[in-house]
Amino acid sequence: MGLKNSQYQAIMREYEQKQLRSRDVLARHYAEVYAKSPEFQSLDESISILSVQYGKRLLNGDDHAVESLKGELAILRKQKAELLRSCGFPPDYLEPVYECPHCRDTGYIGSQKCRCFKAAASHLLYEQSNLKETLKTENFNSFSLKYYSDNYIDPKSGRSSLAIMKDAFAVCREFVRTFEQEHKNIFLYGSVGVGKTFLSNCIAKELMDAGFSVIYYSSPALFNVLAQSTFHKDDADAQNIYRYTFDCDLLIIDDLGTEYTNSFIASQLFTCINERLLGKKSTVISTNLSLDSLADLYTERSFSRITSNYIMLKLIGDDIRIKKKLMNREEL
Repeated sequence: MGLKNSQYQAIMREYEQKQLRSRDVLARHYAEVYAKSPEFQSLDESISILSVQYGKRLLNGDDHAVESLKGELAILRKQKAELLRSCGFPPDYLEPVYECPHCRDTGYIGSQKCRCFKAAASHLLYEQSNLKETLKTENFNSFSLKYYSDNYIDPKSGRSSLAIMKDAFAVCREFVRTFEQEHKNIFLYGSVGVGKTFLSNCIAKELMDAGFSVIYYSSPALFNVLAQSTFHKDDADAQNIYRYTFDCDLLIIDDLGTEYTNSFIASQLFTCINERLLGKKSTVISTNLSLDSLADLYTERSFSRITSNYIMLKLIGDDIRIKKKLMNREEL
């Protein structure tokens, strides 16, 4: 999942609309002030005339023009502020109104995409995917512990699947709560159907609602994107998708190990993990693989990066999908 040029242009058109709306609001505010105080309009006109006059003097080599201009403009601006206040308008009433004050509704801060752009891209991609419907039902509010048992015990830790899931749920909530302040990563592993993807979706929904950019890939889809960007350098869409994969606030890699694994895949996983760690970008990975299998398939370097920099959450229990079917039958 990533932005194509057509999607990028769609987002930029929305920023153009935001800027037009901002100008319209500001124009209405000026019209209100001018209608209530013709004197305010005269001050604005005086400032414009003064700026032109001193601009000409500056071009003619008058070195004192700038300082003189600053002094006179300061006096006029002070008069404007006092007049605005006396008319009952807020001090910032004639300031531009931006939906995002950080990038001023341009989508960029310098050459870097603003957080609001990343969030807009994330929402666009989810709108066009089947995950939009999934996140309506798989979120923290719909999460239930009834599928986890006190009787299902992990032989290594001696803890029940219920106790383990309670802790994992708390960790995921804390991950979301401190997302903006702390750089964390989560590695969810365990057998099939114990809730790994569900927890990933809970995190995704919460962070997207908070305005963060979240990109989800099944493992095969991620490596397909990385392969496209590696072997098709002239493909603008592929390169744009690649950059966005590394730049989003949260990357979710679901079902690691379901792809066909080879040396290229192993090296790409390391690059992805390492680059996002260096950029302090959070990642959530889920897999059915054991830790031993992870090290065998993706090299010790990737294994070391994950175990050293990720919160490791092993989930255990019965396959929830099977339990749901059994429960539904009992209710009939």
